[in-house]
Amino acid sequence: MAAPSGRQTSVLRSIDWWTILIYIALLSFGWISVCGASYSYGDTDIFSLDTRSGMQIIWIGTSIVLGFTILMSDDRFYDTFAFIIYGLLLLLLFVTIFNPHSIKGSRSWLVLGPLRIQPAEFAKFATALALAKFMSTYGYNIHQWKHFAGTLVIILLPMIFIVLQRETGSALVYFAFFLMFYREGMPGSILFTGVAMVIYFVVGIRYAEVYMGDSPASVGKFTVLLLIQLFSAGMVWTYGKDKKLAWRIGLTCLGVTLFSLLLLKLSFNIVYIQLAMTAVLILYLVWIGVGKRIRNYYFIALFALGSVGFFYGADFILNHVMEPHQRTRINVLLGLEEDLRGAGYNVHQSEIAIGSGGIEGKGFLNGTQTKLKFVPEQDTDFIFCTVGEEEGFLGSAGVLLLFLALILRLIYLSERQSFHFGRVYGYCVVSIFLFHVFINVGMVLGLTPVIGIPLPFFSYGGSSLWGFTLLLFIFLRIDASRSLIRS
Repeated sequence: MAAPSGRQTSVLRSIDWWTILIYIALLSFGWISVCGASYSYGDTDIFSLDTRSGMQIIWIGTSIVLGFTILMSDDRFYDTFAFIIYGLLLLLLFVTIFNPHSIKGSRSWLVLGPLRIQPAEFAKFATALALAKFMSTYGYNIHQWKHFAGTLVIILLPMIFIVLQRETGSALVYFAFFLMFYREGMPGSILFTGVAMVIYFVVGIRYAEVYMGDSPASVGKFTVLLLIQLFSAGMVWTYGKDKKLAWRIGLTCLGVTLFSLLLLKLSFNIVYIQLAMTAVLILYLVWIGVGKRIRNYYFIALFALGSVGFFYGADFILNHVMEPHQRTRINVLLGLEEDLRGAGYNVHQSEIAIGSGGIEGKGFLNGTQTKLKFVPEQDTDFIFCTVGEEEGFLGSAGVLLLFLALILRLIYLSERQSFHFGRVYGYCVVSIFLFHVFINVGMVLGLTPVIGIPLPFFSYGGSSLWGFTLLLFIFLRIDASRSLIRS
């Protein structure tokens, strides 16, 4: 019996207590924020189980117990049963699609008597385990398409089930795993392509109805097509290793564009010329690829062709496929509509709440915007506005610094892993936390779309708190055994 005891002692000594201290600090500030957001004038007992602040104490307590239980478990369990855990969560996600209980239009909750569970929150750690297991198998190479396709399937399956539950925001979180792919050797061109698509969408849609002088040429379409040409020239420089050709392509595209503007004097739709130039560029890249027998030119041509297809496809989906309320949300975000009483109401009220907090804030339980319930979902998705109003700029900055400390610490722990499984899982954890914090705080400030995802350890609810605790403490348990000698 002495061996297990010695093993537990060594594990406790190896646990990263700095991360646990940050975790406890975030839980504490999170409870204070939930208390401030859910408190109403006249409440006499913030610890009552009839209040959300009281129930949050229960969720916090059970989360700490859950974390301690994970630390006392065998770390090999997560490696051995990673695919089984993933399969069980997929089954649970699939069953939830047919759940008869609809909450705020979403079927993502399982109602078990007084308990409501959201399987999508637990699917994150299960997907991270499955990815770590698959990518740590012998012979795996992310540069081989069949291997990379396997990882994409692992991500897409839960995403599809979650979308079918009408919980699109939670599904988008899975795109965060591409940050882990980049660390594990995914070509930077794929990450750049993703960033380029976002730029095309924002610029193209934002200025789609802005025209160049008296011509019918859309500034948005013109700019996107010019960007595609210049990005392609940049990729020729980076991946084709031909600086002269890159300069020639870039200067030719700019020269033809400038010549067309001066010659036609905006009396013609120059977008057609830009489309023709892009088509010629694609054919030229294919021709060079054939002549030089360099495969990278085919990929650059595919990038240009895909960019055009993505932009026009996104424009069609936005205007002809999306529901009106979804289209309105995007238009509000891009500044095309204001709609302060509709889609932009939540963000507008949260901005007022944060702005009213000033430098030092109004103090605990003294936030007027939150007490008078001006901000919808102020103790869940918009919990950060309570921090801004009651704790001010200093408190908000302190919370963000805590999250930054957590993410930097997790990156450090991920890099010191002895095994590939631990490193991949660690970067999955980093990616998920980074995505949640960036998007949640961004949507409260009106900088990112409102997609309805919680702020880790702050938003009210047991499912998200348990889900993030599982995600974090499984990694801490794996890290604690990084140097143990296996018997």
